Amino acid sequence: MSADGKISSFERCQVRISGQGDKARVDLLRAESDAIMVGVGTVLADDPGLRVKSQIYREQRRMKGLPDSPLRVIADSRARTPPSAQALGPGSILAVSRSAARERLDRIASTGSEIIVCGSEKVDLAELFSRLFDKGVRRLMVEGGATLNWSLLNLYLVDEICVYVGAMIIGGANAPTLVDGPGFLDHFPRLTLGQVQPLDEGVLLKWRVAGRPH
Repeated sequence: MSADGKISSFERCQVRISGQGDKARVDLLRAESDAIMVGVGTVLADDPGLRVKSQIYREQRRMKGLPDSPLRVIADSRARTPPSAQALGPGSILAVSRSAARERLDRIASTGSEIIVCGSEKVDLAELFSRLFDKGVRRLMVEGGATLNWSLLNLYLVDEICVYVGAMIIGGANAPTLVDGPGFLDHFPRLTLGQVQPLDEGVLLKWRVAGRPH
């Protein structure tokens, strides 16, 4: 995110915030994960591939008997993901609700993606996580966006937050932040700072997320 907490401009177009060092760090995180997850907003705005880029990391995964890249997961309640999205195809899961239109699901299924239905109007993230656990997912990397980040934090489904803060200001009252959604009125999730590391022209921050308050 930028120094003022934004992850994109008010036009919701991709903004280059990270440097080469941070991009390499993120690629290693991907390589060490069992699955990578984004929300449909990120797919529509950035069309990410969600695959490991480094040839070395891909070879290391192969030596462990793993596919080149982790499982790719898109949370998309109404199946708005276009069939041309880079993240789709074999090795991907589209998580939808029962409100998703059948014709959209058929087009996405034709790409070789697996479709998981959980939730009536919106994806039931707790159920989705349980289904992913049954598939062997133990380390899930979530790459956003802001609405999905809020939903997961609201359900206390996040263990750790890693944020690279870039040396730039984006501004804009309507520009997405690290965590958007409705916001919290009370019981604000508490964090424990675990690491502060200068990186590129910015700083990497790592927090642990405390458990649900009783």
